[in-house]
Amino acid sequence: MMKDLDWNNLGFSYIKTDYRYIAYWKNGEWQKGELVTDNVLHISEGSTALHYGQQCFEGLKAYRCKDGSINLFRPDENAKRMQRSCQRLLMPEVPVDMFVDACKQVVKANEEWVGPYGSGATLYLRPFLIGVGDNVGVSPAPEYIFSIFVCPVGAYFKGGLKPTNFMVSDYDRAAPQGTGAAKVGGNYAASLYPGKKAKALGYADCIYLDPTTHTKIEEVGSANFFGITKDNKFITPISPSILPSITKYSLLYLAKERFGMEAIEGDIYINELDQFAEAGACGTAAVITPIGGILNGDDFHVFYSETEVGPKTRALYEELVGIQFGDKPAPNGWVVKVE
Repeated sequence: MMKDLDWNNLGFSYIKTDYRYIAYWKNGEWQKGELVTDNVLHISEGSTALHYGQQCFEGLKAYRCKDGSINLFRPDENAKRMQRSCQRLLMPEVPVDMFVDACKQVVKANEEWVGPYGSGATLYLRPFLIGVGDNVGVSPAPEYIFSIFVCPVGAYFKGGLKPTNFMVSDYDRAAPQGTGAAKVGGNYAASLYPGKKAKALGYADCIYLDPTTHTKIEEVGSANFFGITKDNKFITPISPSILPSITKYSLLYLAKERFGMEAIEGDIYINELDQFAEAGACGTAAVITPIGGILNGDDFHVFYSETEVGPKTRALYEELVGIQFGDKPAPNGWVVKVE
């Protein structure tokens, strides 16, 4: 049985589902997690998550396959990234096995909310970890909550993959030695204002440059950037202040192993965009957002086209989505079945 939803026209918004997973860290250790129906957290007014931003989160999806089974895509990599975020913010790490098991539990409990194969709909998982407890000084929290809730979400592109335009922002997404590589709320809060300004001017979002020199591309809104050069190189920016996207590393692997491209993490200078035949943003929500053009000051640079998706970008998109939905063979360990 599946929930009676308009699966072909879902957006990307919160929908309350039946169960969520929750576990508490107290007295120096994780308590056994459980599935609960209450979607409201009850926390102390002194919680560090509220005052000092001691929190981090993840995002991944569950996919309905043609045979009716359900795939998770590389949840162990989300677990490891959350551990790195925890290290940066002095929070207790969630063990990888505990994280992956929690993902499986919450998807299994909400399997009626996983959309039908072919609809493009998926079940989005939002794991998060917050510092809680009675506290007022600037110090790590005495207690923590790890939780995962899920929402059914629609296909990111209505009517198919389409290029989108972006503009270079004067604002910085993260500080040179800050928390840019950790998936923490403060990074996203800082992006709201420049993102609103870009959208008011008719662009999808901002291109953020490196905070030290403002000469190199770092991120695209809340996604990672990639470019495909005219001589068949797949390049993504490298920087200690970029969030390491699991989608990006998956695309780097596929570009090299399945499409014969030279796959590179390196500097991408904003004044050297002419070398790229195609470009895109990548992340969990859209997988790939093709980039039509980028406005940098008075210069508007168009890549492949403002209306048509480049052939290599499309091929990478179809390969990765095919793996996620179980239609194409997955590299070892990339797909975890929910059973």
